[in-house]
Amino acid sequence: MRSIFKTGAVALASATMLSGAAFADGHALSGELNIFSDMSNPAPRAVMEGMVERFGAEHPDLEINLVITDREAWKTQIRNVLQSGTADVVNWYAGNRMAPYVDAGLFMDISDLWEESGLTETLASTQGSMTMDDGIWGVPYTYYQWGVYYREDIFAELGLEAPTTWEEELANCQAIIDSGRACYTIGTKFLWTAGGWFDYLNMRTNGYDFHMALTAGEVEWTDPRVRATFENWQTLIDMGAFIDDHQTYSWQEALPFMVNGEAASYLMGNFAVAPLREAGLSDDQLGFYQFPQIDASIEMGEDAPTDTFHVAANAANVEAAEAFLLFVTSAENQTLINNGENLGQLPVNANSAVDDDEFLNAGFDMLSNNATGGIAQFFDRDAPAEMAQVAMQGFQQFMVDPSTLDQVLQILEQARSRIY
Repeated sequence: MRSIFKTGAVALASATMLSGAAFADGHALSGELNIFSDMSNPAPRAVMEGMVERFGAEHPDLEINLVITDREAWKTQIRNVLQSGTADVVNWYAGNRMAPYVDAGLFMDISDLWEESGLTETLASTQGSMTMDDGIWGVPYTYYQWGVYYREDIFAELGLEAPTTWEEELANCQAIIDSGRACYTIGTKFLWTAGGWFDYLNMRTNGYDFHMALTAGEVEWTDPRVRATFENWQTLIDMGAFIDDHQTYSWQEALPFMVNGEAASYLMGNFAVAPLREAGLSDDQLGFYQFPQIDASIEMGEDAPTDTFHVAANAANVEAAEAFLLFVTSAENQTLINNGENLGQLPVNANSAVDDDEFLNAGFDMLSNNATGGIAQFFDRDAPAEMAQVAMQGFQQFMVDPSTLDQVLQILEQARSRIY
């Protein structure tokens, strides 16, 4: 086996594809397998290269060409690569972010692979995020929870418990404000963090299905149910729950407010834990809770962004490509690549072990046992890119000046009418 590691969107048009032996009957795979990945940051890159090496060792007659491209650059290059016919496997994202490539016929429907290999059972929690138009268009390889990370020591000082209801959340927030702190730190300079707040408030106010219909353009932004979401948000804004001038901070720049005790909590993805620890907070000071219930009749939906692999529709070595996807999603590989020394995220295979980390265990338990409403991908993945940009600008504007709500909703509705 030769694994050829390349960087940049290097075309493999001259690669000669050989027919691979069927992996299902136990014969060795052969030919070439061309994988294009956006796992360019140091830790993900090491994970990707390690997977290729281990998979290649199992199939010594298979030549694997791995092309790693910068994540941001890949967003503009993936379509050209898929259309060129040079890729067998590509990295991408779940949910609505798949739609342009599903609609264009550039991803392969691998529903049969899911059924025949038992993925419908082992990857059940993420199947919905990979499903579109009655087909399954790839496999997940990692995901992570969102939720409220908070200062347990500040809560203890004020005699507060982690809330489970909206009423408890508001009461806690008032106590925190009365102590001279903000309830939440947030940096909306790059907009997407406000999208997280909208996701949770909308899913808790109206439910996951409504939220998905809204991001799909099926609901008007001027609908009274959307306004109800913003009214719940405004309750917090009017209390003074958020730090001042949040529009001037990135998400990282908002971390010191929590580290220094000027804010008590942060609605964020699990990737915030490492920098909070690095800034000096111990696990005795940090806690995590699921965003509280607003309407008891609505099941809890969660944001759990999911990264994925897909087989190109015109892949030359489909058998090797599908075998690689099964390898990636195997319980053993999932346990390894998602542990704290690698991606530090959650395995997608129900038979995998979760790394012994307080927050990973909390997230795995939440997503496995208390996310019956559904798993959303995050606003800027669930909505088309142009709509997401307009909407998140509106979210930020609303947070800065809630009196502009009518204007914001009109702008969003005009964008919906134009884009969908």
